[in-house]
Amino acid sequence: MLSVNNLSVSIASASILEGVALDVRPGTLTGLMGRNGAGKTTFMRSVMGLIPAQSGVIRFQNDDLAPRPAHVRAGLGIGYMPEDRRLVPELTVQENVMVPAWACKLSDVDQRLASIYKLMPEVEGFAGRKAMQLSGGQQKLVALARALVPGTQLVLLDEPFEGVAPALARRLVEVLSRLKSQGLSVLLSESDSTHSSDLIDDLYVIERGRVQKGAVAEAGT
Repeated sequence: MLSVNNLSVSIASASILEGVALDVRPGTLTGLMGRNGAGKTTFMRSVMGLIPAQSGVIRFQNDDLAPRPAHVRAGLGIGYMPEDRRLVPELTVQENVMVPAWACKLSDVDQRLASIYKLMPEVEGFAGRKAMQLSGGQQKLVALARALVPGTQLVLLDEPFEGVAPALARRLVEVLSRLKSQGLSVLLSESDSTHSSDLIDDLYVIERGRVQKGAVAEAGT
């Protein structure tokens, strides 16, 4: 589904990622675990084309993503949920969710939205409210819903559980379990595997910009 090889990224002359290799198999949930500042967000943003890579290859379903801008990558079936949510405060929840559909001129939008609301009926419940009126946890759900609009093949979730109350974290786990059972491929970054250990099929551990494949137990140590 996603294959990354020898990816290196620098920001303002500082090396952030060095020779990273990572694969996401179809229909699996892959974990990327590491401390804050280890390079998780930079990796996610590089895959989405939001940060240029110095070297390396990023392939999605054998398609080279290097020449494709971020909005084109989204149109291929890749969704992205940033750590800080990045909602537009003045827009309603549904307008925020629909932004990728408008930007990428996606078809079957009504069907996609209905499917997302069926998966997360609580999002439909506050669809008409402004994003600024929601709690941080509610905004996480909206950001996930937005990622699922283009993300029909693969979704990248950057720290989805960070700062979320335990009850909502459990709800997110339920949603991710459903997505996995439906065959969606997921790449999820976390500081540890407290919430996702039962869901993860493959685990990569990142430290100081370098990635190695590990076991779920290692991520919590």
